Amino acid sequence: MDEVPEMIVFDLQCKNGHTFEGWFDDNAAYEKQQGKGLIACPVCNSSQVVKLPSAFTIKNQSTPSKPPEKPSAADLERMGQQLAKYLDKHFDNVGPDFAKEALKIHYGVSEPRNIRGVSTPQEEETLRQEGIQFLKLALPPSSSSSSSSSSSDSDI
Repeated sequence: MDEVPEMIVFDLQCKNGHTFEGWFDDNAAYEKQQGKGLIACPVCNSSQVVKLPSAFTIKNQSTPSKPPEKPSAADLERMGQQLAKYLDKHFDNVGPDFAKEALKIHYGVSEPRNIRGVSTPQEEETLRQEGIQFLKLALPPSSSSSSSSSSSDSDI
């Protein structure tokens, strides 16, 4: 069986703030590729890239690692409820105006703030084309919601 070569992973960031990983044989390989302008952001293709500080772990080979315990359904439900409470408290619910508000914030028409709401697939594509990052989550219904569905999609 062939031995897999060891690689080092660096957290990288382009001049536009996009973060991504780069895998190299060693630091010298990174420096050589960086010097030749061969490293580019996968999002915007900028070759103005820097290494970011990153956390790392040194594994002790003598201590066998125990696989993490699988969370129970009750644990998952509780985490979902905690996430929903956090979003209710820290994000303005703009409902179906999510894309409009995100665009206003992006272009400086509205003050920057955390927002959440819903959007259509077409609106989501527009946001992607404008370079606006968002996250789509399926959340349990809030206790204040009278909806009978078991979950709702929300953008943040």
